[in-house]
Amino acid sequence: MNSFESLVLDAQSCTVCKEFLPLGPRPVFSIHPESKILVIGQAPGTKVHATGIPWNDASGNELRRWLDVSGDQFYDPRNFGIMPMGFCYPGRGVGGDLPPRPECAPLWHHKMINQMPEVKLTLLIGQHALKYYLGKRKRKNLTETVRNFESYMPEFIPLVHPSPRNLMWRRRNPWFEELVVPVLRERVHELLAR
Repeated sequence: MNSFESLVLDAQSCTVCKEFLPLGPRPVFSIHPESKILVIGQAPGTKVHATGIPWNDASGNELRRWLDVSGDQFYDPRNFGIMPMGFCYPGRGVGGDLPPRPECAPLWHHKMINQMPEVKLTLLIGQHALKYYLGKRKRKNLTETVRNFESYMPEFIPLVHPSPRNLMWRRRNPWFEELVVPVLRERVHELLAR
């Protein structure tokens, strides 16, 4: 077994924060040594937890529309590595799902990224990914960070989460579909054509 396979098996069997997970551990991610684009979102919801398929929900449908890719393209790990901030469903809070567990990203992300040398673009989706990966480079809020997306390229493209819960944000910020989505699609298509 090589180091990549060993890492995947270790992550799939992770139980570090099981005492905090109402549905128990079920790490959901998809990576490959040849992944070209890395998708870093929040954490699986209940549907993704049930199926074990990342972005297998309404948010995933919207994300694939933004990317202008098919399900086959998206779920080919040589195209897209999928590594959320928290690999397991964190439970439900007052306003929706709880934040990703804080143990996950520091434990797994660096190890996984080191095993994906072909990644040329990382999509940072939602507040948790933006804060973790951009740190002090993040603007005063999510809207300003996403509005200034070009300043983080070519390494990153920051995105609002495609959840239906963010539909009002997208309606209030039509520039996202007009400016960000076309650039996102162009960059994704360019990388997938390689």
